[in-house]
Amino acid sequence: MEISWKVLRGSSLSAQQLHDILALRIAVFVVEQTCPFQDIDGQDLLNGTLHVAGYCNNTLVAYARVLHLDDSKEVIKITRVIVDGSVRGQKLGVRLMEKTMSSINHHEPCKAIKLSAQSHLVKFYEGIGFKAVSGVYLEDDIPHVDMDYAGS
Repeated sequence: MEISWKVLRGSSLSAQQLHDILALRIAVFVVEQTCPFQDIDGQDLLNGTLHVAGYCNNTLVAYARVLHLDDSKEVIKITRVIVDGSVRGQKLGVRLMEKTMSSINHHEPCKAIKLSAQSHLVKFYEGIGFKAVSGVYLEDDIPHVDMDYAGS
């Protein structure tokens, strides 16, 4: 599958790009996972926010967001990692995370990297170099585990 990758700062998102991102996040996190939550959190349009977006035939199919954690200059957090259901099972999640980690190393080198993984994805993230640093807890009624990047 041919994927075209874009890495954008929040302040440079077009209205169409923001629409596509929010539509994919709502389709998966709210509708598919039946988890109503307030997805629009004021972080998407910040200049420090990175959006890693993978397009297939001009359709957004893979996405991750990178935030500065608590306004820290030393710690960033990967959030909203998502692959559209129509293209799952093709290792696109691995490609998305590789592109995200590469983008972080280019735009935000030498930063500590954190994420909050849905618990059923812990092994996936461990394969990328993350390690669990918390027990399981509920976030929006979905089991999650905090993870830190330990290197690959």
